[in-house]
Amino acid sequence: MLYITKNNLSNLLEIIQKDYDIFVPVKRENNRFYKRYDPSMKFSEDEKLADENTIVLGEVRAFEPLKVFYNRAREIVADGFKAELPRTNPKPFCIVGAKACDLKGFKIQDFVFKEGDFQDPFYIEARENNLIISADCTCALDTCFCSTVDVKPYPEKDFDLNLSQVSGGFIAQAGSQKGQALIDKNPSLFGEAMDRAVAEMEEQRKRVTADVRKNIRQNSIPSQDKYEGIIQKNYDSPIWDEEAKTCVECGACNTICPTCHCFLLYDQMSEERMERLRVWDSCMIKDFAKVAAGVNPRPWLWMRLRNRFEKKFDFFPKQSGIYACTGCGRCITACPAKIDIRKVLQRLVKDVQKQPV
Repeated sequence: MLYITKNNLSNLLEIIQKDYDIFVPVKRENNRFYKRYDPSMKFSEDEKLADENTIVLGEVRAFEPLKVFYNRAREIVADGFKAELPRTNPKPFCIVGAKACDLKGFKIQDFVFKEGDFQDPFYIEARENNLIISADCTCALDTCFCSTVDVKPYPEKDFDLNLSQVSGGFIAQAGSQKGQALIDKNPSLFGEAMDRAVAEMEEQRKRVTADVRKNIRQNSIPSQDKYEGIIQKNYDSPIWDEEAKTCVECGACNTICPTCHCFLLYDQMSEERMERLRVWDSCMIKDFAKVAAGVNPRPWLWMRLRNRFEKKFDFFPKQSGIYACTGCGRCITACPAKIDIRKVLQRLVKDVQKQPV
């Protein structure tokens, strides 16, 4: 394992900035979000006192999901009838501080946009060209439940370089050829990690894992080994209608989710040009499934809520072998109606356990 000081990491980011647009996590009040990197930014000495010009590499995931760098909320996908792809950003992105829950989101996004019969050139280009420097969580929010869906609060794969925050700097581990090349090209910035730094990292990982498990126990959240069949066996359950009563159909749960991926296409024209745009869509909105003549297979809100859970906990496990939830808790925070995915899962599992075999 290697070690890099905060000063050397700043030097590394300035080197990376020649080839990438860098985005780093910063903090406003108690929210973390990505901001374009500026060399004047410093790494936080006390993350409780961090502000928008301080890089907060530890703590927890940013409010916005990682997918915003791979599938933009609104992007031009065709400019008239030109064969080449429109370019909205001259450089690829380097995303610093991505957490394990977001990295799991790649499993679903890759399955949809990269591995199917129809491959998305915009997504594939971003996946190939962007650089991911992930980081361990150093604390847990009360909405974190990643351990229930087989995600640890520290990255183990799907990153180029991972940083584990320890005293004075970070333990660095390469996770790809791109990450190893970054280390090989800048050997003077890295040193061997001391045993005490490795021990500090391992102890921190144990502590944060214990905090997440405490959340799970306190909220009685069932683990994913109990999810099989809970949608089909509760397909006509009153749970859906009861949980949907407070929903305001805003779609926040979809847009903030790292695995939701639905979109719609529309054309806009002027006298001079025509563009085709892609924008995020939400299965919770009534018009999402509407077809010709106004027919809608999911006219009621409870049906749309059921569909959201069916996609995550029935469709994707059957099609890809992966539950399409990362345990990040963003949907809980974003929902103005306070619909809690953890409580819905708890109710579904309990109802199945009550049903006769």
